[in-house]
Order: sequence, then structure tokens, then C-alpha cells
Amino acid sequence: MSTAYTKLNLHEVEDAAAKRGMSDMGEARFPRTVLHAEATGLAYHKLPPGRRQGFAHRHGEAEELHVVLAGGGVAELDGERVPLGPMDALRVAPTVLRIFEAGPEGLEYLVFGPHHPGDGEMVPQ
Repeated sequence: MSTAYTKLNLHEVEDAAAKRGMSDMGEARFPRTVLHAEATGLAYHKLPPGRRQGFAHRHGEAEELHVVLAGGGVAELDGERVPLGPMDALRVAPTVLRIFEAGPEGLEYLVFGPHHPGDGEMVPQ
């Protein structure tokens, strides 16, 4: 195996939502460490139709890019509802409180951003 790259199917990564007893919310997979990424964070989320994430979050430093793969829904950003559809890309500044909700077809998306240990703040909803 090369140390110059790592290939991984995201469905092979442990589902953190299921691990924390939140599988009714959908899937949440965080492959950064398995991919051996040092500076870049990556997340894969899949929300069932009509489901909302169990908590909102924000960061102190990390800007995020969210890319919708399939389905659609709404990103609530500091209280503003932003509709999302397939192949929409959404940049979210670090301090913006964000939470995602799936529409009738579900919502499947990727999140990219710099990795800053301990930078995230979860906010119950």
C-alpha cells in the first residue's frame, strides 16, 4: 500500500450515528483518520426522508463546504432556512450555527473542511 494516497469506500467507515444510538437520525461517517488525512476533515451524512439532525453545531475556526449528492432538504444557518438540492454546494463560515433537515426524498451529502482538533461545539435542538 502506498503512503502517498489512501483509497476507501465511505460505506466501509463506521457509522457514528449508529454507534451512539442515533441511527433513526440517519448515517454519519467520519473517515479522516482511516484515510490518514492530517489536515483535512471529511464527513458523509445521510438523513432519511423528513428527518432533522439530532443537534446543531458550529466551529471556532473551521470553514466547511457541504455538497449534496442526492435528495434535498434544508440547511438552517443561524436560523435562516436555505433550501438544498442535488449537486448544490454550500459554504458555511465557522461560527454559523448549522443543522440539516431532509426533504421527502432524504438528504445525502458530504462535508469538507480543515481539521482543527476540539474546534466543534454541539448545540442541542
